[in-house]
Amino acid sequence: MSKRYLYNTISLSKLIGLPPLGMDRKSLAEDYKGYFGRFLGRDESCVSKHYLYFALVLTVRDRLMERWKNTKRAYDESRCPWVYYFSMEYLLGRSLSNATLNLELEDELSAALQEYGLNLEGLAELEHDAGLGNGGLGRLAACFLDSCATLQLPVMGYGLRYEYGMFRQEFDNGYQVEEPDRWLRDGNPWELERPEYTQRVKYGGHTEYMDDGCGGWRMCWVDTHDVLAVPYDIPIPGYRNDTVNTLRLWKAEATDVFDLGEFNAGRYPESVAAKNAAENITMVLYPNDAMELGKETRLRQQYFLASASLQDILRDWVRRRGEDFSQFAEKNCFQLNDTHPTCMVPELMRLLMDGHGLGWDDAWEITSRTVAYTNHTLLPEALEKWPVSMFGSLLPRLLEIIYEINARFLTEVARCWPGDTALQARMSIIEEGENPQVRMAHLAIVASFSVNGVAALHTHLLKHGLFYDFYQLWPHKFNNKTNGVTPRRWLAKCNPDLAGLITETIGEEWVTDLSQLRRLSLYAENPEFCARWHSIKHENKKRLLALQVQQGIQASAHFLFDVQVKRIHEYKRQLLNILHIIHLYDRIKRGDMENWVPRYMLISGKAAPGYWMAKLIIKLINNVANVVNHDPKTDGALKIFFMPNYGVSIMEIICPGADLSEQISTAGKEASGTGNMKFMMNGAITIGTLDGANIEIREEVGDKNFFLFGLTAEEVEAARQHYNPNGVIAGDEELQRVMHLLECGHFNQFEPGIFNPILNSLRSPQDPWMTVADFRSYIDSQRRVAEAYRDQERWTRMSILNTAASGKFSADRTIEEYNADIWKLEKIPAYTL
Repeated sequence: MSKRYLYNTISLSKLIGLPPLGMDRKSLAEDYKGYFGRFLGRDESCVSKHYLYFALVLTVRDRLMERWKNTKRAYDESRCPWVYYFSMEYLLGRSLSNATLNLELEDELSAALQEYGLNLEGLAELEHDAGLGNGGLGRLAACFLDSCATLQLPVMGYGLRYEYGMFRQEFDNGYQVEEPDRWLRDGNPWELERPEYTQRVKYGGHTEYMDDGCGGWRMCWVDTHDVLAVPYDIPIPGYRNDTVNTLRLWKAEATDVFDLGEFNAGRYPESVAAKNAAENITMVLYPNDAMELGKETRLRQQYFLASASLQDILRDWVRRRGEDFSQFAEKNCFQLNDTHPTCMVPELMRLLMDGHGLGWDDAWEITSRTVAYTNHTLLPEALEKWPVSMFGSLLPRLLEIIYEINARFLTEVARCWPGDTALQARMSIIEEGENPQVRMAHLAIVASFSVNGVAALHTHLLKHGLFYDFYQLWPHKFNNKTNGVTPRRWLAKCNPDLAGLITETIGEEWVTDLSQLRRLSLYAENPEFCARWHSIKHENKKRLLALQVQQGIQASAHFLFDVQVKRIHEYKRQLLNILHIIHLYDRIKRGDMENWVPRYMLISGKAAPGYWMAKLIIKLINNVANVVNHDPKTDGALKIFFMPNYGVSIMEIICPGADLSEQISTAGKEASGTGNMKFMMNGAITIGTLDGANIEIREEVGDKNFFLFGLTAEEVEAARQHYNPNGVIAGDEELQRVMHLLECGHFNQFEPGIFNPILNSLRSPQDPWMTVADFRSYIDSQRRVAEAYRDQERWTRMSILNTAASGKFSADRTIEEYNADIWKLEKIPAYTL
């Protein structure tokens, strides 16, 4: 080999040994000018703001990069254990403002940009929200990564680099219309492509035994259709501690991009067919699975994440430790964020056995000691199951391994409960029947050493309901980890004026120790403090109103801002909210307005493209809003706005401006919720059922500062046996009037019958969400809300006390619990610059 290809460690260290970058105004201004003029080649004739933003990101990213490398070096030299967080979603939001906050760069960077007549906040608005998730699951994962970096824990995230996000939501005649959200259309300067770590992922083919060359036989997966997984790394900075962790996202690419033979033969579409088929895997976040092709693509996505990530982890292990896996379980933990990444269980077994020569027992020992599973849903239909036929066709080797896992597992079940074949059928990983299914949640539980729920009620219902059989077998596996959100983004960043008041009052330690907020309760009776708190909330409400200024909806910041923002789903009961809105409208029309409190009803959220009932609910909300908002009698009394295209950046404006947080799911259906925590942290008062984390929110803030209504989870189950919604309607005059307005077509005069499916579901004794059953309790609780809001001093005290009691709901506390009970990592300080 020619000497010109060689280098030694000393010469390379000289090459990369750069002095630390300055964090002062002058250094930032010079670097920004250099990136804009030299790297991007722009001058005064540049008309695109994109390049102004891009140069700013590169300036900030440089500061992250040196801390990123130092963090990796600290982890490597400590030879510490690692946690790998597997999630199909990461709703990161905008990275620029988060990075400047965590690096403590806001003031110096603002001053540097002012030299060029630029505004930091304005440039930050140019960033597209990363389209890597569609709701609470993805935002939770982002919060957790933020907390892991802030707590200096060696945790690496793995996910998929979707070309298109969930979708951009628009409305056409009140109906949701899905438009492509190509968030990467202008590039993503926050990511770093790492082609040297590209992995190969297999699909299809078949398995056969082959001679291993050592006198034995090894199972091989052959004749496969392979796809390349190319990694892109995104820095995750901790809060002002020099730690920068990594989120690695995989992009799917073809092994052969172009078939020249097909092209020369004139078959142009066929010449790029392999490329298109490969890229489809990471093209769209969660394709519509209403059709078989969509289901198969989702399974491809889930396996793609599992296989690429595990190959990457094992590659790094072999690089550092060789083929000795005796300490692997002590040094690695795989946390599954819900059921989606469960393909990693048989894939880890496959890689250890077929790739590294381990026997079944050794491979299973490693797998069952490294996998930890977080469940996020109580809805049986949301626990993924895959047809055995599809699974076997797409992933034949994994199906073989799953069958073996199941056989050994059922042997253990039979030993514990001899002869109970019904129990074995319930617990089996394979659901038998005309179309056998692979139960992925069962597989996750069988393989995991830890199974956790995400709120106290949720975990209780998992243990004594959904997974009762497994809890009876392995009670030691089950534990609770109530969710949390990061206070950096969801208070310090999104509500800077309130954060400033809090810091001025109790110091800045609350940003990394949210329990410090308890001290705010001492100021809830302080007139000056309350006045400032109220004033900040009022300005935040004005900022929120500005988002809908083009809609022609006339509302005032003095209105009660009643907010429900979340994924549109029947169990979250946006329907109950709209029944209340119609009730308020009916009261206005009848002149029943004594002690009236004007309300601004804000609803936002997306429905899955294949969820037709959720999309019909959106249509109903928009129709009701159209009628109510155009009725002169509602002026100054009631306005409704369905804000389209809900996302992280929009939520950052909604949260600080909300007065009332609607958390009204059917009790026993919401696993936890995190929107409820964000609103509470920003001083909104919750109206809610005893569901998910609502229970713990109420425990923290006290009953007097929480508006409770509705059946409990136990009462819901008991009521199902004799549920008679028509009898409930007949016995409630106000509900009768609401139903009459709906059924007579008042909100769909020129679209007869379109809401009949909704009306039929409300009147059905089989309605699983029992919306009508909670109507009266909900209306009565809303009257208590109005009474409290009329006393603005009382309402402000309640707002302060909600923020003061929100300390438990920091993601830092959640991650500390994960680490103490499951991961058992050491905190590794990064090398300082």
